[in-house]
Amino acid sequence: MPVARNIATLSMFLPIFGAAMKRLLPLALAAVLPLAAPAAEARRLGTLDFEPCTLPGSGAFAAVEAQCTSLSVPENRAEPEGRRIELAIAWVPTEGEGEPDPVFLLAGGPGQGARASFPLLAGGFRDVLRSRHVILVDQRGTGGSNPLACRDAEGNNAFGDPFDESPEAARRFAEGCLAELSKIADVRHYTTTDAVADLDAVRQALGAERINLYGGSYGTRVAQQYARTFPAHTRSVVLDSVVPNELVLGAEHAKNLDAALEAQFARCAADAACAAVLPDPAGAIERVRAALAAPGLARVRYRDPTSGEWREEMPTSAHLAVVLRFFSYSPLTATLLPVVLKQALEGDHAPLLAQARFLMGSVGEQIMHGMQLSVICSEDADEFAARPEDAGTLLGQAFIEITLAQCSAWPRGQRPADFRAPLTGDLPVLAISGEFDPVTPPRYADAAIAQLPNARHLVLRGQGHTPLNVGCMPQLFAQFIETADAKALDASCLDRLAPLPPGTGLHGWEP
Repeated sequence: MPVARNIATLSMFLPIFGAAMKRLLPLALAAVLPLAAPAAEARRLGTLDFEPCTLPGSGAFAAVEAQCTSLSVPENRAEPEGRRIELAIAWVPTEGEGEPDPVFLLAGGPGQGARASFPLLAGGFRDVLRSRHVILVDQRGTGGSNPLACRDAEGNNAFGDPFDESPEAARRFAEGCLAELSKIADVRHYTTTDAVADLDAVRQALGAERINLYGGSYGTRVAQQYARTFPAHTRSVVLDSVVPNELVLGAEHAKNLDAALEAQFARCAADAACAAVLPDPAGAIERVRAALAAPGLARVRYRDPTSGEWREEMPTSAHLAVVLRFFSYSPLTATLLPVVLKQALEGDHAPLLAQARFLMGSVGEQIMHGMQLSVICSEDADEFAARPEDAGTLLGQAFIEITLAQCSAWPRGQRPADFRAPLTGDLPVLAISGEFDPVTPPRYADAAIAQLPNARHLVLRGQGHTPLNVGCMPQLFAQFIETADAKALDASCLDRLAPLPPGTGLHGWEP
């Protein structure tokens, strides 16, 4: 199956704790160390009865033992006697009784569930778990909470017709998905605002007067909306790779990726060994794109990196876009950017196809596109505007075109009048950004905390998207949750972070 069609949408909404990227992070082994394990028997927290369960790991990430339950809530709170849905909840207990204010993890995407995300971030929560319980609520429409997956003709989780890239085909795909999902859901009620109400219902059921929130990327939108709606029940907030409330989600992805790649390739130009291998990275991108668009390009035979089967496919600029974008999310894979370009520049397209297939396949069942559409169509699509300056970017304008086409067929929920207003007040907030983040650059966090006097922003040098697991960040995270005082943190340990050198070949970088 070609991957090019799905790239236009999926590459814009890589899950914040995306399985593909986290498997490749250099700190993956941090998650295999033992976490606080729950007792083998069933347990009770607040009014909820839990049963022992396991949150599956992935690759180098170990499974996590937890306690699981569900909570029934109205799908439409304006009709409490109508259809109800079950929210899937996991509880990772601390040792002993723990503090009364648990930490809620809010997953990204939008479209990924919190329970699947946690094993990928478990290393970052290790110190937090010494004193506080961690609560994972699959946002409605994701994970085990009435998931809104769109399926293709073969039953695979999909984002559009893999054989037709047109906006018309995108609309037809959305119409077909809606027809199926309408049997189990009213998709108008799967927005961020609905999720915020769910989180507070869970808080009440757990008997917690106040909670701490950790959100990653899209999860930071949920965290900010919860904190504004329920300030009395919010003790502290950690925003990792921040989406400010005023941002139209997805509108600047093309701009941000080009800026991140420019910064990465400037490092290559400043490194003698890398510059010798790839003297003009920016020009190389344009030359590769031109070659991939040239008439007469032959189909390429390559081995599927997962199954080992031989495949044949036509390489396109979409494959280049997905590999460069996804690789730029993490410092380790970012070192391969010059290598990817060099191979493609030399006409060796088999590695590009294999890498694109692996990255797209690794996302797999993690992202629920129906839930994505419910969020984006309700909260952002009406503010989309074509950006002429994006026409020449690597990602181009496909996302806006495809999303508007799908949203034209998708019922929309309500966006509150104050949804775009920035978070204000004296709430303790710690914001985290990676220096080279290709999707939520550090300027977003600066905007989000501009009116928060008790907030602090930490920019992790040389890092990419959602860098919670990096260096001493887990310890700083735990200290902030303990004290709720971001400004008192001694963050000098982050000074030891440094970018990895750009790669010069499959062996890595020059010694």
